[in-house]
Amino acid sequence: MIFFPRKFLKKKEGDKILKSIKNAEKKTSGEIRVHFQKKIKKPVIEAAVDTFFRLKMDETKDRNGVLFFIVPRKKQFAIIGDEGINNVVPDDFWEEVKSILETHFKDKSWAEGLIKGIEITGEKLKKYFPHEEDDKNELSDEISYS
Repeated sequence: MIFFPRKFLKKKEGDKILKSIKNAEKKTSGEIRVHFQKKIKKPVIEAAVDTFFRLKMDETKDRNGVLFFIVPRKKQFAIIGDEGINNVVPDDFWEEVKSILETHFKDKSWAEGLIKGIEITGEKLKKYFPHEEDDKNELSDEISYS
């Protein structure tokens, strides 16, 4: 498997991830994005936070954006939730999602891990940020790369 982000996923896998984002966002007003980073020069969490702000994920009405940040070459990832989420969820809120990603990524089931992680994120967020009838998609669902 080549670890260059644009070639990291097959189109079919990318389409499935996009579908899982759209399905998750039907359950919650939360906004979910996936970003692949080719390389980083700082710890993964710092790079993820920088990307979170660069993608303007902090500009949602309820501050409920979630970024799945993946660095394939380093086999690292981070899940970043905005302050609206972090202010209301328990401290261990992301542990289940993190565990699912770790398990699947160890087996090189990258797309499957992301899909399951996104699905669970939507389920978990709906308790705190349920989908409203007038909910607007505030951020792009597209997978980003840099």
